[in-house]
This record gives sequence, structure tokens and C-alpha cells, in this order.
Amino acid sequence: MTTTPIRGKAASAGPAEQPFSYPLRREFVEPDWRRLPGYKDVTQAEWESSVWQRKHTVKNLKELKAALGHFLPDDLLASMERDQQERATMSILVPPQMLNTMDETDLWSDPVRRYMLPAFEDRHPEWPNHPKASRDSLHEAEMWAVEGLTHRYPTKVLAEMLPTCPQYCGHCTRMDLVGNDVPQVQKHRFNLGQKERYEQMLDYLRRTPTVRDVVVSGGDIANLPIQALEPFVSALLDIPNIRDIRLASKGLMAIPQHFLQDSVLQGMERLAKKANERGVDLALHTHVNNARQLTPLVGKAVRKLLDMGFRDVRNQGVLLRGVNSTPKDLRELCFTLLDHAKILPYYFYMCDMIPNSEHWRLSVAEAQKLQHDIMGYMPGFATPRIVCDVPFVGKRWIHQVAEYDHERGISYWTKNYRTGIEGNDPDALSRKYEYFDPIYTLPESGQQWWRDQAKAA
Repeated sequence: MTTTPIRGKAASAGPAEQPFSYPLRREFVEPDWRRLPGYKDVTQAEWESSVWQRKHTVKNLKELKAALGHFLPDDLLASMERDQQERATMSILVPPQMLNTMDETDLWSDPVRRYMLPAFEDRHPEWPNHPKASRDSLHEAEMWAVEGLTHRYPTKVLAEMLPTCPQYCGHCTRMDLVGNDVPQVQKHRFNLGQKERYEQMLDYLRRTPTVRDVVVSGGDIANLPIQALEPFVSALLDIPNIRDIRLASKGLMAIPQHFLQDSVLQGMERLAKKANERGVDLALHTHVNNARQLTPLVGKAVRKLLDMGFRDVRNQGVLLRGVNSTPKDLRELCFTLLDHAKILPYYFYMCDMIPNSEHWRLSVAEAQKLQHDIMGYMPGFATPRIVCDVPFVGKRWIHQVAEYDHERGISYWTKNYRTGIEGNDPDALSRKYEYFDPIYTLPESGQQWWRDQAKAA
């Protein structure tokens, strides 16, 4: 018996040669921490203890040298020391879990080291800082409805619960508030006590029925004891207009041991149960920038959250040159998130225009090409959107730019809503808002234009 080929044509499709090879080749394993001199005698029970991880978190270069030993080159150590004195906007704070994901044999090039422990030689020699950079580049504090509660979007707010994290990253968008003072930055501080701030936030949300979505962040909720986090989120669940709650924690990746503690799991489970009973979507957002940072301990913590009823665990990464700025880097990260950690790739942000961040930042054109190059590999629901967080505008998909001056690296964006500080400003919805590419990515004529502007200023 013979069959007639469909549409008169024999089937000929099959696997084609692709720019990216799948399945992934990287093993999904917990790196052996005992290869690092400072952890050679650490037991598995100690390693998987959040108390041990926090107690042994690296807080200075002396402790870093003790942990990494001969793997830390003297020239890199000297460069990091100079960076702390002259460039860094964040102090050193790196849990052992994160040090263990670095390639100790090539720390100069390691992507995790490059953004968690920046070196002076990493920075751009002529343009370490964009002339338009600012401490609070997104103007979040200007949009506080009450202290710590940013009302930027029509139906969404950001609750900054605390100003600390279990780890500090060099590109931190909230370097204005978060962390310890460094020579370059005297940090701002909350004026109100924690209890009063939380009460004012909840009172505002009870009085503002237009808000349906609350991001509970900081800092990082992994640094907020569950005895403080649970009652705040539970109170949010009692507000009728709140329909979505997102807990934001890079700590899920940096110190997954925190989320595997019995007390934390029990508190999260009570919140998930209450959210399901109220018909509210409860999710956790994390921040992973390179596939190396995902290990089985992260996957174990994620599965616990999903099993107890969290709607999603999603990733919001940041595009960083030398960390995840190639199509291969992003594809590998996204597939590792999906296949192993069960985390949904959600957003990749442009690195914000904070001081001394130029060497990390990509241009809008580069980000647009990255979005093009990662399409078609992941399922649509798990293909991350690359977004530009435009000051006074908010998140915009990278191809939503209204105008783009490639010569001077200035893109122009529009929006369809007013922020709280704009009131009834009639021009808010017609104005074009500027965003600036890193100057070193421009043609020489564009770089010279910026040099002339700097001289004139």
C-alpha cells in the first residue's frame, strides 16, 4: 500500500543546524565547594544551613582572599581594592553560595565575579560614568506615596520593605538607599521606623482602590524575618482591591538555603494558602543574570514554593556586558531556568543609568538585536522580553522606542499614563522622554559631541 504525500510533496523537514545547540551541555550540579581553600572542610550540613551561609558571607577583601586563597590573583585583588576606593557604589557582600558558582580558575573573566565583585580595570577608562547618570536613576523616591512606597504606575506599587540584601551587586539600581556607605556614596536612610512605615503603606493601599498589584521588595525580602514579612503580606491579602502580590528576592538564587528553612517554608505556605482562598495571585520574582548561578539548591527551593501554591517563580535579569550580553549567554540562562530550576524567564532590563555603570550597559540597538536573536527558541510564554526602564516613563519593550538618534545615542520614548507626581500635567502623555546609550558604543562623532557637552558644562 502506498500513501500520497500531503499536498503532493514528500516530507523533508527535520532538525536543522542552528546557531545554538540544544539540549544544554552544562551539568546541573552543585559545584563542589571543597575545591575552594576557605571551604575545604565544610560539611554538606553546614553548606546547606542558612545560618552558616550568612555567618560566612564575605564582607571585605581580606575575607575574600581567605575564601579563594591562591585562586585569587594579586593583580585582581589590587584592582578590586582600587575599585572599592574610587568607583564602587556598593560594598562587598557575597555569600559562599555565590562564590561557589564562580570559575575560580579564571576569575578575571568570570561573569558572576564581574558584576558581584567589580574591578577597577573592568570599568571603561574614558567613560566610567555617563554625564546623565544619577543616584536614583528611576526617581523612585520622588514617587513615594508614603515613605518606601513608590506609586509609579496606574495600578501598581512598589513596597521597599528594607534597605539591605543578603548580597550586594555592583549594578544595583537602588544603590542610593541600599547597603552600607562607600567612599563614593553616602547612602540615604529611611526616616520612619519599620512598623510605622509598614502601617502607612497599608493605610495608603486601603485608601487607594485603583491599586491592584503590589511588588514587595527592598533591598531583599530574604533579609526580612518571616515573622515580619508574613503579617505584612497577610495584611495585603485582606485588602479587597489587591489581586496580585509579587515577592522580590535575588536571595532565592544567592542564598537558597534561606528559603529551605522550616520556619520560612511554613510562613510561605500559610501565605500561599490564604492567597488561593482569596483568589489572589502570589508569585516570587528573582534575579539571575548567568546560568552558572543556578544550582540544584535553587531548584529545590523553587519546587517547594510551586508545590505550596505560588502561581509562578519568575526571573527578572539585567543585561550586563561580559555577563549575559550575547545570544548564547541568554539562551543558556533561559533554558537552565526553564529546564532545571523551573523558573519562568520574564524580563531582561537594560542596566539602569546609575553612576559608574557604563562598562556594563548596552545600547538600545544592541538590546534590540539581542531580542531578535533569542526569539524562536523558547516557547512564547517563556521567551523573556527585553525592556528599557525609562525615567519618568517605566518599562517599555525595547522596540517601542518612538525615535532614536544613533549618532548621539539618545532614544526617545512616550507613555500612556501619568505618574503620581505629574498630577494632571497636560503634556505628560505627549512628551518624549530621553534615554541615553553608553557613550563608548557611539561613533566617534557622537563621542566627540558628548565631550563637547561636558566641556561646555
